[in-house]
Amino acid sequence: MTRALLPDLSPWKTSPDFRRLWKSGLISNFGSFLTFVALPVQLKDLTGSAAAVGAIGAVELLPLIVCGLYGGALADALDKRKLIVWTEAGQGLLSAALLLNALLPHPAVWPLYAVAAASSALVSVQRPALDSLWPRIVAHDDMPAAASLNSLRWTVGGVAGPAVAGIVVAYAGLGWAYAADLLTFLLSLAYMARVAPSPAAEEAAKPDLRAIAEGARYAWSRKELLGTYAVDLAAMFLAMPLAVLPFLADDLHAEWALGLMYAALPAGALVVSLTSGWTSRVHRHGLMVVLAAAGWGLAVAVAGVCGNVWLVLLFLAVGGGFDMVSGVFRAAMWNQTIPDELRGRLAGIELLSYSVGPQLGQVRAGGTAAWAGVRASVWSGGLACAGAVGLLALCLPGLMRYDARTNEHAVRMRERRAAAAVRA
Repeated sequence: MTRALLPDLSPWKTSPDFRRLWKSGLISNFGSFLTFVALPVQLKDLTGSAAAVGAIGAVELLPLIVCGLYGGALADALDKRKLIVWTEAGQGLLSAALLLNALLPHPAVWPLYAVAAASSALVSVQRPALDSLWPRIVAHDDMPAAASLNSLRWTVGGVAGPAVAGIVVAYAGLGWAYAADLLTFLLSLAYMARVAPSPAAEEAAKPDLRAIAEGARYAWSRKELLGTYAVDLAAMFLAMPLAVLPFLADDLHAEWALGLMYAALPAGALVVSLTSGWTSRVHRHGLMVVLAAAGWGLAVAVAGVCGNVWLVLLFLAVGGGFDMVSGVFRAAMWNQTIPDELRGRLAGIELLSYSVGPQLGQVRAGGTAAWAGVRASVWSGGLACAGAVGLLALCLPGLMRYDARTNEHAVRMRERRAAAAVRA
């Protein structure tokens, strides 16, 4: 029984490049979560405004949309490994800029927003390349297992990073958090450099507006894919509480718990990742996406109502677990059904679906907190999320019926991968 729950390690065992990317991502994610905590704390200290902290999402939004779509086209047209390496190096330079600003006698506010916008642009170019590289280095039937292992990589950094950041920021200072992030980018680059080149397909389209439009037309033709985008967008926009966590900690008279609050969401996701063996045996991926997104909203709503910090941490962790379940099955649907020549552009669209929501969600959470209070911002968003997901489920029968064993796109991709393996 226990072995049935443990993660499926098949991708790790069979693909050296998967292992290298996994290790690189683990190190990079840990450092990024240090900055993820440090930057809003620094903004809170400099401005004292929940709306100013929430505005981080606003400045990240335009670069995310533009660079996410164009980054998807670049991922289909260029060597994916090179694109990943150069954008990772750019992220390291941004960490250096935050460090220099933090060391000033009077740190400025505007560099925090400038770095947030530039980082959003680089991540938006990098993620489609990463997301379209996994299907090339992992067997088709191992995609759910790879999605779970990638989630584990993210959640380990997501738990350890915020927990360490809370201690580092409180006792050592913001500069140390930014310095550690810079070091992790250098280490992650060492692993990425060893990944084999991944050149564009022979039939790759040029990275222009026509190519982006082609990807959008394909996504529009796949209603079950549109359903995953819509559900995740609603869940993240309405129920993402990260922007107000520094103020929620103050409201609960538990400033010491801020790092734990940031860590609670990925901690719940980590529990799911460590017990994800069952995901490879589930085939109704669309149904699981809907149920998990609704569970996320309800858990966040309860966290907003609770007045005890330990209960808040518990339900934030429960919410993180539900969000991870949704993410695993969304990734499985995407990676098992989208053709390789379109994978980068669709990854760019996917990036918008799971990133625009949180960015706008920060603005929503900060604005609602300024108007109605911190706790009201959290619980009202959670309830709105559960209701919106329920309505989307009624409107998206194709998503609810999706079955990886019988879906025509999944079957076609399975046959293509099998034929390619025979030729090789």
